[in-house]
Amino acid sequence: MQFDFGKNWADFSEKALTPQRVDQARKAFATLLEPTGGVTGRSFIDIGFGQGLGLLSAAATGARASGIDINPTCGEVLERNRRLFPELGGSSIPVLIGSVLDESVVAQARKSSPGGAGYDIVHSWGVLHHTGNMRQAVANAASLVKSRGYFVVALYNRHWSSKLWLLIKFVYCKSPPFLQRLLVAVMYPVIYLAKWIVTGSNPRHQLRGMNFYFDVIDWVGGYPYEYASHEEVLTMVEPMGFTCTRFIPSQVPTGCNEFVFRRR
Repeated sequence: MQFDFGKNWADFSEKALTPQRVDQARKAFATLLEPTGGVTGRSFIDIGFGQGLGLLSAAATGARASGIDINPTCGEVLERNRRLFPELGGSSIPVLIGSVLDESVVAQARKSSPGGAGYDIVHSWGVLHHTGNMRQAVANAASLVKSRGYFVVALYNRHWSSKLWLLIKFVYCKSPPFLQRLLVAVMYPVIYLAKWIVTGSNPRHQLRGMNFYFDVIDWVGGYPYEYASHEEVLTMVEPMGFTCTRFIPSQVPTGCNEFVFRRR
């Protein structure tokens, strides 16, 4: 049982994605990757590329970019959104459709890296906690980072309400479509008010080029769902040979913490 992220990204791209949102996403992407020195001329792989804004931003900035996503629809959305990155022209962006939990997919991705040695930058924003085995997904993604390379990852923060959200997401994915729409309608004002109280700003003023309505659908339905505190993520990743060079805490308690790790 899994939420259909591909459909939500397709709807977002069709109904809400604008050149202004793309510009915002590109700036946020560049800011997050500042500790890596940027992606230009470097090998880059985006695990769970979704609507493709991160992957397309990397390719448009001159990275040797590729991607992995489990949902075939995301591959279609990626190609559709290329029109918003005119500097790409007809250049190809190789993608694998499969799970990061699948050792054969990981092996194929490693084989496709320069010299089979891994990538300068492995990027996975808000994805690995939706695989059903976050710890293994993190380990597999991290294994694709070359020596002195970077692992850029965002994972849901642990909070006292996390188990309640797990239940909500489970119920959503087990429900027929009309109940899913009802659940989104009920939760929309709750999430809107809670986010405004916590952040002190209008939730519709989204970051990273996103849209609040489609984020609510993603948040209510995003199952499987796991989470980890800042300390738990460090304990998970650093023993694999990494040092955390940047940490950006979640804007809201149950949102994504962002990490930039460098392989020692």
